[in-house]
Amino acid sequence: WLHVSVCILILTNLQPFQFLGSTEVEQPKGTEVVRDAVRKLKFARHIKKSEGLKTPKVELQISIYGVKILDPKTKEVQHNCQLHRISFCADDKTDKRIFTFICKDSESNKHLCYVFDSEKCAEEITLTIGQAFDLAYRKFLESGGKDVETRKQIASLQKRIQELEAENSELKNKVQDLENQLRITQVHTSP
Repeated sequence: WLHVSVCILILTNLQPFQFLGSTEVEQPKGTEVVRDAVRKLKFARHIKKSEGLKTPKVELQISIYGVKILDPKTKEVQHNCQLHRISFCADDKTDKRIFTFICKDSESNKHLCYVFDSEKCAEEITLTIGQAFDLAYRKFLESGGKDVETRKQIASLQKRIQELEAENSELKNKVQDLENQLRITQVHTSP
């Protein structure tokens, strides 16, 4: 457990990673599947660069529950990939900077390949995700399978909280608009 914690700490102290993006893949695993996804996203990155757009940077938070992709400045979660939905993880043996993982999207049920450029530590990140799998499996065995249900419930509740926060924000905006309209109406009707 301590080893993974140290790895996570080291990973978060490195420069943020370039996030090439995610793309749908037909298979949940395989080096050829990943290789095609990397080629596709590298090509898209070259096009964006030629248009003057930069590749976004992200931070990763790896735990026994999954991989969170965060905005490095705001720490806002952009993607939350639950560990039990990740079916494949690999670093690119021909390009030591690239690492990927395939995760089944919880809403669309499509397999998405997430691709990152890590400067120097692609292999270490892949190993850390592998260690997270090992620890999660050990925890699963120790809990007799009860932990998986708990994690599913937590994930469902987290998703519901995000939905309610978005709805709350939308309602606040509507209230603000109505208050503004009321003020305008009062100003026009005042003598």
